Amino acid sequence: MDLGIRGRKAIVCAGSKGLGRGCAMALAQAGVDIVLNARGADTLAATANEIMAATGVTVTPVAADITTPEGRAAVLGEAGEVDILVTNAGGPPPGNWRDWSRDDFIAALDANMLAPIAMMQAVLPAMIEQRWGRVVNITSQSVRAPIAQLGLSNSARSGLTGFVAGTSRQVAEYGVNINNLLPGLHATDRAVSLDTAAAKAKGISVEEAKAQREASIPVRRYGTPEEFGATCAFMCSVHAGFMVGQNVMLDGGLNNISI
Repeated sequence: MDLGIRGRKAIVCAGSKGLGRGCAMALAQAGVDIVLNARGADTLAATANEIMAATGVTVTPVAADITTPEGRAAVLGEAGEVDILVTNAGGPPPGNWRDWSRDDFIAALDANMLAPIAMMQAVLPAMIEQRWGRVVNITSQSVRAPIAQLGLSNSARSGLTGFVAGTSRQVAEYGVNINNLLPGLHATDRAVSLDTAAAKAKGISVEEAKAQREASIPVRRYGTPEEFGATCAFMCSVHAGFMVGQNVMLDGGLNNISI
C-alpha cells in the first residue's frame, strides 16, 4: 500500500532503538525524511546511517534529551516545520506505591506527559496552517489496562491521553490528526527491564519470567518493533484521515478490552 506520505518530514523521538526505531524505519520506507532524536549520540548516529542506507531518505540525528526544554529546542531547531510527529520516551521504572515520592511523579510527568504535550504545542500551529499533519504518541497498554507496578507510567500517560482527547478534536477540522499508539509487550529493552523485575519479584530466572509473560499473550509471543512501526506509519498516512483521538492497542490480544 502506498501510504501517500513520500517527501514528508517527521520528527521521531527516542528513535535510536526499540519501538521508536521501528517507527522511524517504517516511515523512512514510506519515503519520509526523518529528524531522529535520542540521548545516546553513538547509537543514534549508527541507527540514522542504517536507516539512510536501507531507504535512501535523509535522516538527521539530533542527540538530545527530549524531556528537557533544551533538548526539545535542539530537536525543533534542527527540524523546522514538520508534517509528522512521533513522540516517545522511556517509561519510568516499575515499583510500589509506598516508595514513590513527589519527585518521582514529577519526573514521570515531565517525561511521559509534559514533554509530548510541549512537542505538540510547538508543531501543531504550522500543521494547522498547511492544513495537514499527523501526530502519533507512543504511550502504553497501561493507559487502558493499568498495571499495578507501573503506577508512575499509568498516571503520566493517562494525563497525556486526556490532553489528546480534547486537542485532537480541536485540530481535526484542519486536516491534523492526533492519535495514541499503545504498545503491549514488545521485544525491546523495556521488556527486558520488566522481565528482570518480574524475575526478581518471583525468585525465578529472567528466561522463566519472559516465558510466563509470553504464555499470557494470546499470540504467545512478544510483538516486534517492525510490526509496531508499520502500524505507526499507517496512522501517519493519508489513509488515516478519519482517525481522530484514538487509543490504538497493539498488545497481541492480551487485554480483553473492546471500548
